[in-house]
Amino acid sequence: MEPIILASGSLRRQEYFKLLNLPFSIMPASIDENYDNRMEPRAVAETLATRKVAQILDQLKDRVPPWICGADTLLAVDHDIIGKPRDREDAKQTIMRLQGCDHKVITAVALFNGTTRLTDCRSVVSTVSFAALSDDEIEWYLNTGEWQGVAGSYRIQGLASCYISKITGSYSAIVGLPLHEFYLMLRENGYPYAVN
Repeated sequence: MEPIILASGSLRRQEYFKLLNLPFSIMPASIDENYDNRMEPRAVAETLATRKVAQILDQLKDRVPPWICGADTLLAVDHDIIGKPRDREDAKQTIMRLQGCDHKVITAVALFNGTTRLTDCRSVVSTVSFAALSDDEIEWYLNTGEWQGVAGSYRIQGLASCYISKITGSYSAIVGLPLHEFYLMLRENGYPYAVN
């Protein structure tokens, strides 16, 4: 099988690539994550995933790899994008906002095909329902430190799963890579992995 450059340092995405038995190398993209505040969250995720692919192509200059995969996951409450917390207080405000209601998790995947020189980008929107939380539950969670460095201040596969009452959509997309959609992208873009 042809190697894929994974433009991400995410351990979860790496685990999914291993699960799919895909040969890959890791080359985390360093992009400008600023975006137009008028953009819909789904468009933001797709823009950032595509930027990651473009940044790797730019970094490689004239060497065109067979495949590059970039992905971006973000959370949104209504139309407000919730990023990574700056500190514990910011994480607290985020958890207080998420508790007792639903929010969207959007994961976009961009796949560059070196043969066609085209990038296919798709996204998946899932809904996560948080239970109502007491102040003590919020403090207990914050004390674990799991909120650090993650969008929305939680990981679906971490301790916050104790507070999640319902998921509608793709669990793997919430973790960081929508496996079904990614499989279809590989197949439809001619990756020699799947049976056509």
